Amino acid sequence: MSLSHLPYFLGCPSWSESAWRDYLYPADARTGEFLGLYSQVLNAVEGNTTFYARPAPSTVERWAQVMPAHFRFTAKFPRDVSHEGDLRERLEAALDFTRLMAPLGQRVSPYWLQLPAQFGPARLAELGHFLDEIGVPVAVEVRNQAFFTKSEEERLLNRLLHERGVERICLDSRALFSCTSREAAVLDAQAKKPRVAPRPAAFSQHPQVRFIGHPELDANEAFLSPWVEKVASWIEEGRSPYIFLHTSDNRLAAALAQRFHQRLMARLPGLAALPELPRAPEVEQLGLL
Repeated sequence: MSLSHLPYFLGCPSWSESAWRDYLYPADARTGEFLGLYSQVLNAVEGNTTFYARPAPSTVERWAQVMPAHFRFTAKFPRDVSHEGDLRERLEAALDFTRLMAPLGQRVSPYWLQLPAQFGPARLAELGHFLDEIGVPVAVEVRNQAFFTKSEEERLLNRLLHERGVERICLDSRALFSCTSREAAVLDAQAKKPRVAPRPAAFSQHPQVRFIGHPELDANEAFLSPWVEKVASWIEEGRSPYIFLHTSDNRLAAALAQRFHQRLMARLPGLAALPELPRAPEVEQLGLL
């Protein structure tokens, strides 16, 4: 199956996980080959790295040479745009970032604006101005608790986004927080990820979902099943949703993405399997299927 014909976008937080040599990448794959390999089996990736640092123009050019035309890279606006002051005053920095990413063309669609927990209802005018002026497709993730109360504040946010066809990114961290492990990677992920109620939204053709999973694959089933149904229903409506799968250290994030697609295949007869790369014999011992 060609990933260009997949009716939705499926990915992980990054492509650069060395541990994926255990089950996804060839055992002898070099790190410089990871993006090319990743884009053969998944058709989207979160742009988390751009939140922390802008890539060099030469890096963006290299990505443009490797990423297929159908691939989607949801580049996050750098944190100095989203987390440092009035969004209206950060607009030029945001526009500079879109110019930096321009060689990727439609592969950066949408850009992600991840707002801090301090960004509350009183600042919605900033957000509206930013979205009206930025000139590229954007999806927004909010973390302020006022936007998760089914209140007038939340309705105002949703109305602002819906009127502009801007998606509200839905983060579902319930599986992560169901984990009682005291492992450092789990505790670190629980400390960094917000514990907010999932808010599935479809304000455009491309609903956006971030699923933060349990480090044990089987423990995700109860949390994953509703998303299989939701994504399937969006596809049946003619939408092309995006869903990104995480685990606490992301060692098994790609395996969780594969598992999600297998469940979706059962729900949508006729949906083809994901392509596979040549893999080491040890993969069957992982019990991923």
